[in-house]
Amino acid sequence: MEQINILLQVDIASNTIGAYATSLLIFLGVYIALILFRKSVLKKLKGLAQKTKTDFDDFLIEIILSVGTPLYLLLSIGIALQFIEYPAWLKSIGYWIAFGVVVYSAVKALSRTIDYFFEKIIDKRKKEDSTIDLSAIKLLAKGSKGILWAIVILLVVQNLGYDITALIAGLGIGGVAIAFALQGILSDVFASFSIYFDKPFQTGDFIVIGNEMGTVKHIGLKSTRIQTLEGEELIMSNKELTEARIKNYRGFEKRRMTFSFGIKYETPTKKIRAIPQMVKDIIGGIDKAEIQRIHFTDFGDFSLNFGVVYYITSGDFTVHKDVQHEINIALMECFEKEGIEFAYPTQTVYIQK
Repeated sequence: MEQINILLQVDIASNTIGAYATSLLIFLGVYIALILFRKSVLKKLKGLAQKTKTDFDDFLIEIILSVGTPLYLLLSIGIALQFIEYPAWLKSIGYWIAFGVVVYSAVKALSRTIDYFFEKIIDKRKKEDSTIDLSAIKLLAKGSKGILWAIVILLVVQNLGYDITALIAGLGIGGVAIAFALQGILSDVFASFSIYFDKPFQTGDFIVIGNEMGTVKHIGLKSTRIQTLEGEELIMSNKELTEARIKNYRGFEKRRMTFSFGIKYETPTKKIRAIPQMVKDIIGGIDKAEIQRIHFTDFGDFSLNFGVVYYITSGDFTVHKDVQHEINIALMECFEKEGIEFAYPTQTVYIQK
């Protein structure tokens, strides 16, 4: 024991071997304690969190568990070094290593927090509408993490002793220059955010813009793709769409439809009286069509004119056309059977001798 005590009192680099041994034992003790804490307490907390209805506690446990070995080693070394003397340059190196590990762990946790909240938003949007395009919100999530890293880098540069005022001013001027150069693209990107949050239309909606119409197939960051009735793909910039007047047929539960037709003046009055019931029976027998009214409206130049108003219980533009098609065919068949003729432009010339 005496020899061991003598050995422990041997001085090496301003510290005795005993001090080094004490520091090593403290390092091992702290590190093992942290590992055991991670494996026992946190694992149990994770199990309890999984049994709850909310997933926020699972997320918090995940963040704590994501703090890995580097931080545990750093904390253990930091505590152990308090029991020995060491050079200033080594302290400086230790400080920057510790600073780097802490900053990285903090950024990792904050980045995961951003992902968590945006994932919740995305899941909610998908439940509300499985066809919704999420490009804008995904870009917003990436932009948020980019801003986070930019702030961290500036803080690191400042801690290195540099004045970041000039750097921020330079970045601001550079940002303005880039914004001017990319103003067309950026206006479309910001328009995509407007479309996402305001929802003037969504993927799958049938819309009309001016003389163009079609079904929205994809809403991107710069442009929106629309499939027209003819089958072509119409690509329009998001900025153009946010500035245009758009008719959206998504919200239609009922669409009011009107049409008219004329029959010849030679048609007997009895058949004229029967025409409204004929039309009602035709429309009443077609799925998704509801008759509102039909009337003998006026005496035309060459025809007796009828006006029809009915509703279609569908927002699909194709269904509107299909129903009108069925009504027209059925009306022709019915009139052909009853001997009623549609009028067409004619002119009778009477010559008096």
